[in-house]
Amino acid sequence: MFRKSHVGALGALLLCSAAQIHAQAGSAPAMDSDYAAAVKSWTTKPEFMSPLVDHLPASSTIPSPKEVLGDHIGAPNKLHYYQQIVGYYRALAQAAPDRVKIVEIGKTEEGRENIIVMISSAQNMAGIENTRLGLAKLADPRGVSEEEAKAVIAETPPIYHISAGLHSAETGPPEMLMELAYRLLADDSETFQRIRDNVIVSLSPVLEADGRDRYVDWYYRNLIDERDDRNKPGGPPYWGKYIYHDNNRDINLSDKSAKELMKWYLEWHPPIMHELHESVPFLYIYSGMAPQNPDLDPLLFAELPWFSNYEMAQLTKYGMPGVWTHGYVDAWTPGYLAFMSSNHNGMLRMYETFGNGGATTMYRHVAPDPASGLGRDQTTRKWYRPNPPYKEVMWSLRNNTNFMETGVLTALDMTSRFPKEILENFYKKSRDAIKVGAGEAPYGFIIPAGQADPTRVKFVTDILQLQGIEIGQAEREVKLKEGTYPAGSLIVKLDQPYGRLAKILLRVQDNYPDENVGTYDDAAWTMGLMAHARIVESADEEILSVPTRAVDSFAPRGSITGSGAKTYAVLDTGAVGMATLRYKLADVDGVEIVEDAFKSGGTTIPAGSFLVPGSAYDTLKPLVETLALDAVGIGSAADKAQTHASELPRLGVFSTWGSTQDVGWLRYGLDQQEIDYDLLFKERVRQGNLRADYDIIILPQQGRSTKDIVFDIPMTGKPLPYTKTDQYRFSGDYGSSPDIRGGMGLEGLAELKKFVDAGGTLITTGRASEVPIEYGFVSEIATKAPPANFYAPGPIVKGKVVKPQSPIFYGYAGELKGGKVQGGELAQGELPLRWAQSTTYYVPERLKADVLMTYPGGKDSILSGFIRDGDKLKDNAAIINVPSGEGRILMFATNPVWRWQNWGEFRMLYNAVLNWKQLGATDETPPPPPAVPAAQQ
Repeated sequence: MFRKSHVGALGALLLCSAAQIHAQAGSAPAMDSDYAAAVKSWTTKPEFMSPLVDHLPASSTIPSPKEVLGDHIGAPNKLHYYQQIVGYYRALAQAAPDRVKIVEIGKTEEGRENIIVMISSAQNMAGIENTRLGLAKLADPRGVSEEEAKAVIAETPPIYHISAGLHSAETGPPEMLMELAYRLLADDSETFQRIRDNVIVSLSPVLEADGRDRYVDWYYRNLIDERDDRNKPGGPPYWGKYIYHDNNRDINLSDKSAKELMKWYLEWHPPIMHELHESVPFLYIYSGMAPQNPDLDPLLFAELPWFSNYEMAQLTKYGMPGVWTHGYVDAWTPGYLAFMSSNHNGMLRMYETFGNGGATTMYRHVAPDPASGLGRDQTTRKWYRPNPPYKEVMWSLRNNTNFMETGVLTALDMTSRFPKEILENFYKKSRDAIKVGAGEAPYGFIIPAGQADPTRVKFVTDILQLQGIEIGQAEREVKLKEGTYPAGSLIVKLDQPYGRLAKILLRVQDNYPDENVGTYDDAAWTMGLMAHARIVESADEEILSVPTRAVDSFAPRGSITGSGAKTYAVLDTGAVGMATLRYKLADVDGVEIVEDAFKSGGTTIPAGSFLVPGSAYDTLKPLVETLALDAVGIGSAADKAQTHASELPRLGVFSTWGSTQDVGWLRYGLDQQEIDYDLLFKERVRQGNLRADYDIIILPQQGRSTKDIVFDIPMTGKPLPYTKTDQYRFSGDYGSSPDIRGGMGLEGLAELKKFVDAGGTLITTGRASEVPIEYGFVSEIATKAPPANFYAPGPIVKGKVVKPQSPIFYGYAGELKGGKVQGGELAQGELPLRWAQSTTYYVPERLKADVLMTYPGGKDSILSGFIRDGDKLKDNAAIINVPSGEGRILMFATNPVWRWQNWGEFRMLYNAVLNWKQLGATDETPPPPPAVPAAQQ
């Protein structure tokens, strides 16, 4: 790909010194002596500084961070709130409007402005619209000739996008970017002139703006004086509104800010997106290590080490220890936020820089404690880590800034020297994505029309289209070698620029390179299986020739027939929107739920359907239409139907203070479906008398063990308040506590047990299902450790429903008939499930009637992804329903609300909520032991 002249230039670049890189013709510029002295004093070892950041040009026109914020970047014990950060960029834009452009892309979940800052030369910024249009042509080269592409490449600077603050506890990147922005405007050295002339740098100052403010509050209140890295308190209970660290696992882009960034990306098409994180020592540079997703362009895996090895070489040359590549994050899962670049034929870049979770300088024990049992000692020398980090170190925020900024400046310098190669690669990957889609199977995916629940299809298509994937609708019947599909079916052809991404998201993950190599996140995510929507992969080239019309948005509408009927049946075909509808009908009296399917006027009314009084027609009609549900007026058949009254429960959801993330995903789902609930913390549980206020308490998966759920944050050190005050106005959201330490404890557990004994329903999910077993709420059922070599990184497997008549499975009747699905064939009574955890459950034979669903186990039960050594898991319980006292405990070994992904499982949990009084419908009394003959008594 590289011309000979540029290969020579790269060789020269690798040999040149920092002084040569920054040589400037003419007189030396004025330097900020105060900056030089300050950052030197804040840097804890000379080798933690580089010649790229040990000085700062003074400017009479561009305001420095100190002039606006009061101190240089990296000052001990000083972090900046979001509005201060935005204010600094606005000051830069005011000072240099010809070189700075601020793009407002939307609002955060809590209403903060969401901005992107673009910086380059005045000439580039004057022509930025031409750049946008040129990059769009390279991103979608259909109709673009090779000569035209060459002309665009010759005239267009690449956009290098850098983002910070996705994870709020990783506090250094938003600070560093302000200093970087100043340098990009104020430094007139040869290097910076070349960067400005050849690159447009765009910045996301803080990707999680809500969490930034909340974390800075927490830092000043609870962490600023903490210097013991082995006993330091954690961060605040919340960053953003919902999903905490998983905002970098949000494969379906549920977060509002993620959606806005995706929209901006598709408008501007930056060929490189570089995300800045903090964790491992001292600077890890992402290189796309194995396992690599083979559906991504192979050129990507050549580009990544091209950059990472150069940066490692340069920083090592400066004498900076602990810079490494490989050995940490792989390139299998496509769900990390900045993967939107690699997913769209660009290049994801990522740093992990050592950080203290704030601005306090502290002595750090870098090597893991041998007693902890932790592996992956990142202070050891490896082939990819030639100069390892120190085992112990005094570490400061300024050290963090020095490493990160030196790396980014090196990357920008590299980009400025090879802008055309970067654009050529971007163009080639875009062009080749189309060629691959047209030249090899699969050629596309078909989503057949007429599926029982069109909202599951919409769940998939909305996410695909959010990411720029084109969908067409067949105008007539489609005949392919996989089958015949009706007119109106949706077709995703892979001969499109983002065909690779469509394939990655829609295909079965049966191509994992090596089951003995672990992956950083899930091994499977097949959208059709997760949503329980029928999607067919086609190896028939004819699919590319099927006439279609472009679908801007798949928007199914519901219907209601039989105006003036006495009763309306809302048909339950599995839509998650049934739960939404029931809560929107909360003020309507007389709603009933069908227990056994029946017919009315030739229409089958499935179990789970709602019977709604005709008097509510005006309320019901717009709801079923917008929720894409179908309702029919029925006559006297309603009088004979087997039903139960629909009584909405008083619902509580328990959350620890120290691990709110998985609870956040559940909260997000409940809020999206407009289901009413209270969020309960240790304080309310310990208070007792729970049955007076709640009918159901959900104990969702959270923490790493039952101990985490019960005892939560240890009662060590000082109190940790999370309350809203005049000084800390971003604290105390979504719950409040004068001290978040301590957990519910045994006292709280006793109150939960009293709640169940008094008639309450306790629902547990995932690992939380171990709590009632390990702490004696239920007897005879036990947990089991997995096999020694067991490894199951989120595969999609078969679940066997053994009590299909349970209300848990309302809406699933059509699916339980079995048939072909992606990845295999389901027998009657089987459903796709995401494997949630390693723990399995022992249920004695006499209590097998309490099991509602099992895992069939074995290789044949895996639909997507893989399980290593999973053959011993045959027929393990997946859902257990146990009467206890006057109440009940419903335990999901699965996690029916996993992130914003396994949409097809959501209804199981919602069914339990809507039918809480009928969960005992399938109870069976355990058989008594046989009578002892009288002669033997």
